[in-house]
Amino acid sequence: MRVFRDLPLATDAPIALTIGNFDGVHRGHQAMLSRLVEAADDLSLRPAVMTFDPHPLEFFAPASAPPRLSSLRAKLDRFDAHGVDQVYLIRFNAKFAGLSPSEFIERVLVRQLAVRWLLVGEDFRFGKGRAGDLATLRNGARTFSVESMHTVTVAGERASSSAVRAALGEGDFERAATLLGRPYAISGRVAHGQKLGRSLGFPTANIPLRNKPPLTGIFAVRVHGLGTSALTGVASLGVRPTVMVGAPPLLEVFVFDFDEAIYGQRVSVEFMHKLRDEARYDDLDALTRQIKNDVAQARDYFAAQR
Repeated sequence: MRVFRDLPLATDAPIALTIGNFDGVHRGHQAMLSRLVEAADDLSLRPAVMTFDPHPLEFFAPASAPPRLSSLRAKLDRFDAHGVDQVYLIRFNAKFAGLSPSEFIERVLVRQLAVRWLLVGEDFRFGKGRAGDLATLRNGARTFSVESMHTVTVAGERASSSAVRAALGEGDFERAATLLGRPYAISGRVAHGQKLGRSLGFPTANIPLRNKPPLTGIFAVRVHGLGTSALTGVASLGVRPTVMVGAPPLLEVFVFDFDEAIYGQRVSVEFMHKLRDEARYDDLDALTRQIKNDVAQARDYFAAQR
């Protein structure tokens, strides 16, 4: 899969395109990607995705933008797994946001990308002031066809990124997994930390996060990437109020019955069950007692799943 980090002046072959943020790549997004690849195959076109970084809401209202469900790397991996051939990763800035609907159609879709078939959601809006909609696209599409994607419902609920965030915020991982089509996970590379967990008897794999996560707390987790099968453990996701003030979010995972150097390795942490909210303790002794209790609860949870 080829990833373009800017729009080309021109493309070497026409494409079938879908456009969206695709945060989390939930089952609604997956339906769009499947339809894209199907249409591209039928029309002998390359299946391509246009997505954005940052998310438009992060550009217009960063303080109120929702937390991301997935990292950019995880999103690209999902595109690749669904058969996407090309990704246009658009840096959303004032210049791009200022394009009128007609400029977006003629300059971006027609001249720069040579779109022949376009798939968008039925509530798709684009162009300066979000002035363009599905009707605008169809009226301006002289060299390409436009198809709209119907809303996908799962177990009676609209599949959406906001619905997944709501489920995660409530600790309802079964509902989140139903909407995503897989357990919710955070992936990243293991980095060196302060070694505090090791000094307390619970060495952790530390995964720094670039963006605010959609959930916080202490969780029973499964860890992929450290062997041929998933390992179990307990994870803390948050800002570590007992040991630091104003710290960025960090995912710390204590993997059960595992003690190997894994710095630099990429792992995926699946969230299975929430044990409690993040809390501040008076001292490290109190924190250590709570960690022991968390570990015992997580082990009991996995024992009950056998």
